[in-house]
Amino acid sequence: MTLNEFLNIKYPIIQGAMANIATAEFAAAVSNSGALGIIGTGAMSVEQAREAIIRCKELTNKPFGVNVMMMHPQTKELMEMIAQEKVAVVTTGAGNPGIYMKMLKESGAKVIPVVASVALAKRLEQSGADALIVEGCEAGGHVSEQTTMSLLPQVIDAVNIPVIAAGGIGDGRGLYAALSFGAIGVQVGTCLLASEECPIHDNYKRAVLKAKDTDTVVTGRSLNSPVRILKNPMSRQYIKLEQQAANKEELEKLTLGGLKRAVFDGDMKTGSVMMGQIAGLIHEIRPLKVIFEDLVSTCVLKHTQMEKIIKALS
Repeated sequence: MTLNEFLNIKYPIIQGAMANIATAEFAAAVSNSGALGIIGTGAMSVEQAREAIIRCKELTNKPFGVNVMMMHPQTKELMEMIAQEKVAVVTTGAGNPGIYMKMLKESGAKVIPVVASVALAKRLEQSGADALIVEGCEAGGHVSEQTTMSLLPQVIDAVNIPVIAAGGIGDGRGLYAALSFGAIGVQVGTCLLASEECPIHDNYKRAVLKAKDTDTVVTGRSLNSPVRILKNPMSRQYIKLEQQAANKEELEKLTLGGLKRAVFDGDMKTGSVMMGQIAGLIHEIRPLKVIFEDLVSTCVLKHTQMEKIIKALS
């Protein structure tokens, strides 16, 4: 079974729930282009999230999902509202959604938590998760410490439910690699920042296109909240303060509102410009449909090439 069969979509691809970027309009555009769009509720109130879900239903008749960060101050109310709205898929991050699993599944939703360890993957399988998203530290935004390539096969070996790969996947080669490990599909984010439909400032898109393999850095390790962002004056100052053992208040003051400044104002100097290490592979702005078609067609080509290699070796 592949992810597109599992979710009744065209391509085995989920859009990452990028805060302030994963709007109703963007999620609908992703779903209409054949992947699974996701509304990110991390910066939304319950009513804003409800409005986004209603808006997305107006813009697409395809399946879409909603992401909930478990640290959200209104997690319980969000989950209750999502169940009422009968969303097709719920993804979660930064915690265990076990106590909401029964309610969500009774509403008809497939529940797919993001995991960063084998231990959490096992607990969530026992809690009733329908599938898991295994995300490595190559991803942009909030990350773990393990790489996708090391964590993915360990989780696949440890659970009996479908697994989706995320982190460091930006083209068809990444999709092919994930499928070869045994994943049923992928979640992508950074490569979608360079889509025509992505609602970020043009400065942000240009920064993604300009980024090289070494142009991101992980901040926030001293607070046990690592975040991968673009290297810029803000990130350099943040790391300097971390090295000087600055307190939580000093560090949070530096990043307060940083993501919104990057997304809406195009501030590439003091903004928190989240992107993954895969940004070095992104060189042009394209429609979502073209990005997804290229991901899949390149994956198929790589599969054909590998079949020839295996045949030659046998």
